[in-house]
Amino acid sequence: MKGLKIVVLAKQVPDTRNVGKDAMKADGTVNRAALPAIFNPEDLNALEQALRLKDKYEGTEVTLLTMGPGRAAEIIREGLYRGADNGILLSDRAFAGSDTLATSYALSCTLKKMGKIDIIIAGRQAIDGDTAQVGPQVAEKLGFPQITYAEDIVSAEKGNVVVKRRLERGVETVEGKMPMVVTVNASAPECRPRNAKFVMKYKHARAVSEMQNATEDYIALHSNRPYLNIGEWSVNDIDTNSEELGLTGSPTKVKSIENVVFQAKEAKVLEPTDADMGELMKELIANHTIG
Repeated sequence: MKGLKIVVLAKQVPDTRNVGKDAMKADGTVNRAALPAIFNPEDLNALEQALRLKDKYEGTEVTLLTMGPGRAAEIIREGLYRGADNGILLSDRAFAGSDTLATSYALSCTLKKMGKIDIIIAGRQAIDGDTAQVGPQVAEKLGFPQITYAEDIVSAEKGNVVVKRRLERGVETVEGKMPMVVTVNASAPECRPRNAKFVMKYKHARAVSEMQNATEDYIALHSNRPYLNIGEWSVNDIDTNSEELGLTGSPTKVKSIENVVFQAKEAKVLEPTDADMGELMKELIANHTIG
């Protein structure tokens, strides 16, 4: 069979392990400039599934698609270092403040512009929102079937995709027809590490916005090596309705933000003895914590 055309939807997200008092702006949107940025973890799981299909089916092409500011090109480079073939950065101030509905609309318009696609793979959800809505919304807007909670894309042959998915009640194997959207769980295999050869090849890869202050030598390098040019599209490169983009197209509104500080309650230190364990059980039964 001929190779597959796969697009991985990826997002650069704030590292939620380092959330401080400046994490949110007054309008209720995330202050991304104040937080370290990382590759969304489950999107890395999605990338690994795409790369496994590339390993399995000769001629397969893996493209990363991300929406964000210029610095989001960093995760496209990360994808290239791990084995992706190319990437597109969708970047424009018109997309600022997008909720899941506006984001999925912009992404679906971009995907239509990209032409024929066999499989779109995304992480189940992003750690900065935890909504798990973008993947399914993209599928709905494109009219593609979708399989969620994927743990392993078993095969993609003869127009069919077979997926093992992890649910609360167990594991099931399902099949659907291409073109298809698949969202991947964190329980899927971790993404492979960077490949040293690819790091050397793509370490100077840059998007257009990153080249604004580049030296003439650097520009010449990119002219001689087209594979170093990360595709960057703006709102003018895709067919959209401006009313459905950014804050205007986002019905989700943050009404208030509360800063919650967890404090340790009264603690009791026990010795690892039968006597102490017995006393603890009596106490828990007496105050109806158990029993």
